[in-house]
Amino acid sequence: MLAEKAARLGVEQTIRANAEAGRGTLIGYLPIGFPDLDTSVEAAIAIVRAGVDVLELGIPYSDPVMDGPVIQRATTAALEGGFHVRYVFDAVRRITSAVSAPVLTMTYFNPVLQYGVSEFARDFAAAGGAGVITPDLIPDEAGEWLAASDEAGLERVFLASPTSNDGRLEMIARLSRGFVYVVSTMGITGARHEVDQAARTLVSRLRAVTDRPLCVGIGISTPEQVSDVNSYADGAIVGSALVSALADGGVAGVTEVAAALAAGRFAGGSHAEGIQVG
Repeated sequence: MLAEKAARLGVEQTIRANAEAGRGTLIGYLPIGFPDLDTSVEAAIAIVRAGVDVLELGIPYSDPVMDGPVIQRATTAALEGGFHVRYVFDAVRRITSAVSAPVLTMTYFNPVLQYGVSEFARDFAAAGGAGVITPDLIPDEAGEWLAASDEAGLERVFLASPTSNDGRLEMIARLSRGFVYVVSTMGITGARHEVDQAARTLVSRLRAVTDRPLCVGIGISTPEQVSDVNSYADGAIVGSALVSALADGGVAGVTEVAAALAAGRFAGGSHAEGIQVG
């Protein structure tokens, strides 16, 4: 266990190491507590062993306005099963004792506020967590979180959208740690072609203002899409496809889907004009 922790890379280090090795990065999302806490931990460990590079663990929330129906159903089930924010830290400890992949949590900011911003950052880092994605927190209003995450040594990921002007994109990238989460739309996605075009354009705009890793989420569900995204960005984020697989096929089902998605990292390789490595 001590050797595993010593070897653990951060999120940005992992993405850059993959690029240096000539492959893309796969970030896999699963909600904590779905279908129950023990199974969610088992599934998270299994998808890392199947090839997921970075774990993104969702904190169930009662008003998940930015999530699609698959994730909403899963997080609602977790809440109905008695999920509590403190379960996050137990889950992260158990996962990081078993696998060396960095572990992020994605959370709406209200649960962090209710827990205590500094306390959440401290306890998440102490559990072995690498960083936090905050989809509804904008950098302008993130002063307390910036200070707390810096103090705890956490990576922090803000979201960039096509509606942001270039100045805001620069600020988002500058204040993010780990990577910038590139989205083509907030909430439920549209047709894949539309998502892809918007994501490509947004990645290009971000490349002009930062060399921080850029990872694309929303609408990615197949190995071919993982490959395609990794041809122009630094990582592909998959959520609903993994959650659906867990709901329909249990740990075995989500493991199979994760392994197939992970194969897409090699087909696409790392993009030609992306992050600097070495």
